[in-house]
Formats: sequence, structure tokens, C-alpha cells
Amino acid sequence: MARLRDLYKSKIVPELTREFGYGNVMAVPKMEKVVVSMGIGKASVDKKFLELAKKDLTLITGQAPSVCKARKSVSNFKVRAGMETGLKVTLRGVRMFEFMDRLISLAIPRVRDFRGLNPNGFDGRGNYSMGLGEQSVFPEINPAKVEAQQGMNITFVTTATTDEEARKMLALFGMPFRGQTEAAAG
Repeated sequence: MARLRDLYKSKIVPELTREFGYGNVMAVPKMEKVVVSMGIGKASVDKKFLELAKKDLTLITGQAPSVCKARKSVSNFKVRAGMETGLKVTLRGVRMFEFMDRLISLAIPRVRDFRGLNPNGFDGRGNYSMGLGEQSVFPEINPAKVEAQQGMNITFVTTATTDEEARKMLALFGMPFRGQTEAAAG
């Protein structure tokens, strides 16, 4: 069983129940899925960039990504409808918890000049989105072999109904939100 799933069942559920007063264990918010996506604008010029990003995203998530195609043509970006412009992976279950564990404990601490995650990345419905500027913060990626730096977006989809519930749950998982770390340390 994944370490974060054990943490969720043993510590996070009782803490959220105590703080928000849920009458039933099934009412406690939980992680539904994590979506990792990459927009590859350079793929319109050279297909090699798409293959490199696909290989890196497979290494990072442990799952093959699906290719996203452009819906509309945009002449300023030299993109035509139907061109392959992005990749995405949806993680659920054990893979999701293992990815979250590696992200929180290994990748985020390796980000240069890191001052905490933006606490305003919530969408109003309990989901959180964040971005990483490069894929080399993950230990699976060898920085010496990276040909093109590629950023990624990571969205945490929860069953929480409010941002406050989701923020508390993600903070209990260990997500280092800006401003919350100073309060916890002091």
C-alpha cells in the first residue's frame, strides 16, 4: 500500500473529521485523481520534441501519456487543427499516491528558489493546480540527457466541496503552501 494512502486513512481522515465536523467517514474529502499535462509548442516545428516529452512524462508518472491535438488553427503560433500539441496523464489509485509522494518529498524540494506553492491555485470547487518549470526536478530524469527543458501542469482533483477543505487536506499530505510553512514552524 502507498505511504500517503496509509497517512490518509490513519491521520488525515480523523483530523479533517475533527476540524470540519463530518458526521460520516464517507463525507470526508478524498483524492480523486491527479492530471499531469505538458503543452509542447515546439512539436509543431519538430516531432522529436513530442517523442522526448512523451518519454520523460512516461518516466515521471509510470504511465504512458495520451496525445492531445489542437482543436483550432492559430496562425500566429503556426498551429493547425489536428496537430499534436500536448500530452496528458491521469493518475488514480496507488499510482496517484506514489506520484504525489515523489512530488511532495523529492521533486518540490529540488525546485530552485522555492518559496512555497501558491495558495491561490484553487478553482473554487476544491481542486488545486500548480505548474513546474522543468521536468528535471524529478529524480527519474537525468539532467545531463535532457535536450529540451519542458514545463508541466499538475492538477489535484479532490471530492472536497470548498477550497478550505481541499487546502487543509493537501497541507496534511505535506504540500508546502506559501505562508503556511512559517506558521507551522513558529
